[in-house]
Amino acid sequence: MIKTGIIGGSGYTGGELIRLLLNHPQTEIDFVFSTTRAGKPITSAHQDLLGQTELKFSGEINPKVDVVFLCLGHGNSTSFLNENQFSASTKIIDLSNDFRLQADSNFKGQRFIYGLPELNKSAIQSAEAIANPGCFATAIQLALLPLAKAGLLSDDVHINAVTGSTGAGVGLSDTSHFSWRNNNVSWYKPFTHQHLGEIGESLNSFGNSVGKLMFLPNRGNFTRGILATAYTKYNGNLEDAKKLYNDFYKNAVFTHMSDEELHLKQVVNTNQCHIHLHKHNDILLITSAIDNLLKGASGQAVQNMNLMFGFPETEGLLLKAGVF
Repeated sequence: MIKTGIIGGSGYTGGELIRLLLNHPQTEIDFVFSTTRAGKPITSAHQDLLGQTELKFSGEINPKVDVVFLCLGHGNSTSFLNENQFSASTKIIDLSNDFRLQADSNFKGQRFIYGLPELNKSAIQSAEAIANPGCFATAIQLALLPLAKAGLLSDDVHINAVTGSTGAGVGLSDTSHFSWRNNNVSWYKPFTHQHLGEIGESLNSFGNSVGKLMFLPNRGNFTRGILATAYTKYNGNLEDAKKLYNDFYKNAVFTHMSDEELHLKQVVNTNQCHIHLHKHNDILLITSAIDNLLKGASGQAVQNMNLMFGFPETEGLLLKAGVF
């Protein structure tokens, strides 16, 4: 058993992380730190955990836990680590965007490895600190990495992805409350989304030419999941493309190719990514689907923890989707 700590456990990703770690056979939650809820039961924020835990939010940290998860708003992980020091043996998994880019990956002599297992599995296994990928970034990279490695992304790539309201976090805003989001759909941050930086670095890591990424994110009128579509020029046939993807993901325990068209319910409440390919003339359409809170956040964080500590990669993550 390893002792885990969570910083910022009252939000959506924190709640999912608590649920996963409570049911993980190799972990014990030592503390869940919160500045606003210290002393209150975990279930005061996460009613779905009623009957599963008597834990309370803590106003103090244990600097000697085996691994700490940072579930803080973007920019706040750096501030927290500047103000709080953990032991040299404590591994860190950060779910913000503070350390994802190469330029930001070194912090106080510690290097944060980009935590996409399908790309960096070996480096993750020996890492002391992980920068967990963004949710859109996960869905889009998994859709495009095989083409990037094969040098087949030199033309522009058009990407359209729709995400559930939980992607905006637990705080209310003009575009996240029910009366606006329900029966509605809209785009935001066209061609400038913050995840484009980490996506670009991963796709360019193979040293091959990559065209422009034209990414249009959309807000969906549902709570969980991301459905992403990407299309680009491709001169091969569909069977060659399928072989390329199957070979790339042959050892990926959570990323699977589907011969059938995808829908979100296949992956919601799981750590899975499903991918489908469709060819139209000289255009290859790639569809990917993930749960933004699991494979796009907390589930992938636990997957990274499993790799770092030598546990089976699927430990605590064999979750079934509810498709009906």
